[in-house]
Amino acid sequence: MPTFQYEAMDNTGLEIKETIEAESEAEAQTMIREKGFFVTKISEKSSRSKKSKTAVTQRGAAKSKKKGAGGLSIGGVRPKQLTQFTRQLSTLQDAGLPILRSLRILEGQAKPGPLKASLIGVIEDVESGNTLSEAMAKQPKAFDNLYVNMVKAGEAGGALEIILQRLAEFKERAQSLKRKVQGAMVYPVAVISVATCIVGFIMYWIIPKFKEIFNDFGVELPAMTEMLIGMSDWVVNYFYLIPAFPVGLWLFIKIVKKNKTGAYIVDRISMKIPILGQIISKSTVARTCRTLGTLISSGVPILEALSIARDTAGNEVFRKAFDHIHQSIREGESMAVPLKETRIVDDLVVNMVDVGEETGALDNMLYKIADVYDEEVSVLVESLINMLEPLMVVILGLIVGFIVIALFLPLVKLLNELS
Repeated sequence: MPTFQYEAMDNTGLEIKETIEAESEAEAQTMIREKGFFVTKISEKSSRSKKSKTAVTQRGAAKSKKKGAGGLSIGGVRPKQLTQFTRQLSTLQDAGLPILRSLRILEGQAKPGPLKASLIGVIEDVESGNTLSEAMAKQPKAFDNLYVNMVKAGEAGGALEIILQRLAEFKERAQSLKRKVQGAMVYPVAVISVATCIVGFIMYWIIPKFKEIFNDFGVELPAMTEMLIGMSDWVVNYFYLIPAFPVGLWLFIKIVKKNKTGAYIVDRISMKIPILGQIISKSTVARTCRTLGTLISSGVPILEALSIARDTAGNEVFRKAFDHIHQSIREGESMAVPLKETRIVDDLVVNMVDVGEETGALDNMLYKIADVYDEEVSVLVESLINMLEPLMVVILGLIVGFIVIALFLPLVKLLNELS
C-alpha cells in the first residue's frame, strides 16, 4: 500500500507533518480530514526529486486553474457546500491563520465546481489588494448580499472569525429547517405519486378491457360506468396532458411571478392556504428575523440590514412590508409601529420587537422570535403530515370504491338479465 507524506494543521493552527498509508491520494486526504486536520500539502513518499517535481506540477496546475477558472463553472454553489466552507473558514480564522492562507487551504480541498472557481477568483482579488468582502462581492454565484455585508461588518469591527461563526450557525439553522420540511414531505409525495401511477394504469389498460366486454354483451350502462369509461377514454387519448398539466401550472406561476403585481397575488394566495399558508408565512418570518438579527448583531446599520433581509425573504408580501418598515424608520419611527401596521406577524412578534428596541437587545429578541417560529413550523409540518395520511387514505378509498362500483354495476345487471 502506498505511503503518503503530508503537512496539515489541527484546529489550534499547529502544523503537523506525518505519513499515512492509503490506496490513493484522495483516500489519504479523506482519512486525514476525518482526524480533524486541514491538509496543506500531500505527496506520495518517494525520492526528493519526485517530490519537488510534484510540487512544481501542482503549483503550475493551480496557476493554470486560476487563469481559466472564470467561466468554467455552471450554476451556483449548493447551500450545504457553502455552509461547510463557512464553518471551516471560521475555524481557521479562530486558529489565527492569515485569511489568504486559509482561503488557499480551503480552495485546495474543494472539489472542482462553482465554489472552487469562486474561491480561486477571491484569492486572486485578495492577492491584488482587495478586501475579502470586495473579493467575495465579485463572486455572486457563491456569496450573496447577506454573506458579503456580514463579512464587510466583520472586517470593519476586527472580528471576522466571530462573524463567520455567526454566519455558519445561521446557514446551518436555515439548512436544518429546510431539510426538516423537505424530509417531512417525502412520504406524502411518494404515496401520491405511486397512487397516481396505479390509477393511471387502471384507467389506461384495465377499463378499456371492460369497455370491450360491455360492448360485446350490448348491456345498457349505468351513468356511473359511463362516466368512468369517458374518463378512461380521455386518459387513453390525452395521456400526455397529465404530466403536462402540473408542468404547465408551474410555468404559468413562474411567468406570473416575473411581474411584481402577479408575484404579490400568488404569494398572498399561497399564504391563505390552510396550514400550508401558515408554514410559508412562519418560515419566512423565522428566516427574515434570523437574518435581521444576525446582521444587527454583526454591526450592520439597521436600514441596510432591512434591505438585505427584504431581499432574502423570497416573498413579495414580505418585501412590501419591509419597504414600509424601511421608509418609516428612515422618517424617524421605531420598528415596532410600522411592523404592526403591515399585519404580517402576530402581536407577540410586535411586542418582542418593541421590548428589544427599548432594552437595546433587538438582535437577541429577533433570534428568540426566529427560534419560536422555527419550532412552530416544525409543529405545523408534523400536523400537516398527520392530517395528510388519513386524508390520502380516504381519497384513495373513494377513488378505488368508485372504480369498483362502476365496473360491477353492469356485471350485476348482466347477471340479473341472464338469470
